[in-house]
Amino acid sequence: MARVIAVQEVLVSVVIPALNEADNLPHVLPRIPQWVQEVILVDGYSIDDTVEVAKRLMPSIRIIWQDGAGKGAALRSGVKAATGDIVIMLDADGSTDPSEIPAFVGALLAGADLVKGSRFVQGGGTADMPPLRQWGNWCFVLLANVMFGTRFSDITYGYRGAWRHCLDQLALEIDGWENETVGNIRAARTGLRVAEVPSFEYRRIGGEAKLQTFPAGWVILKGMLAEGVRAVRFSGVRRWRSPEIATAVASTTSTPAPDRAMVLTR
Repeated sequence: MARVIAVQEVLVSVVIPALNEADNLPHVLPRIPQWVQEVILVDGYSIDDTVEVAKRLMPSIRIIWQDGAGKGAALRSGVKAATGDIVIMLDADGSTDPSEIPAFVGALLAGADLVKGSRFVQGGGTADMPPLRQWGNWCFVLLANVMFGTRFSDITYGYRGAWRHCLDQLALEIDGWENETVGNIRAARTGLRVAEVPSFEYRRIGGEAKLQTFPAGWVILKGMLAEGVRAVRFSGVRRWRSPEIATAVASTTSTPAPDRAMVLTR
């Protein structure tokens, strides 16, 4: 039986991994839509005033401490603590735009299981990707699409949102940078409905970038190859289901309008 899901019927959590991001949080937290019910900051034991700044900017924010090392570990800690029906994963350095959250939620309401931002579809872009990293991302996209039969336009970008019941398919057991790339692949490989929405990546506002191009690229490559072995050994390779969803939501309205909720048949 078909049913309509409207934004009033779901709770939205935003998970933000953070390590020494006190200077950047004033440019991030105030821009999160007010209708988001829960914001969780996962602190990786910062030595600056990250936690204090977060509490001052958003008294209702939940602060939890990261269990383990690496961005994947931080995401796992935050997702485990989140109580929302929908979980959005946002960076603390200002590179991902909180005003795009409605597009992610809208695509999930429209029928996607996982929504990922793409810098390389119409409406997307980046101000923080030098040519070497663009070339590396292109190679990883090509490799993923050939190995797993997917149609990704972007593979290394970490701005994502998913329904709670789908989070176990996002490779959250992986602690490092490769978590996001492998999680996208596994979601598509295991048959989740994956959507891409346009997203613009900004430069980090302040502080030092945590990602280093060559070490990160190496662990991502190893993670992709390991996932390929896993696919062959355990479940085979499935093609990306319902790729037409990828262009269903292209706008970033302040609220996912209830009358735009689409019919789901699951």
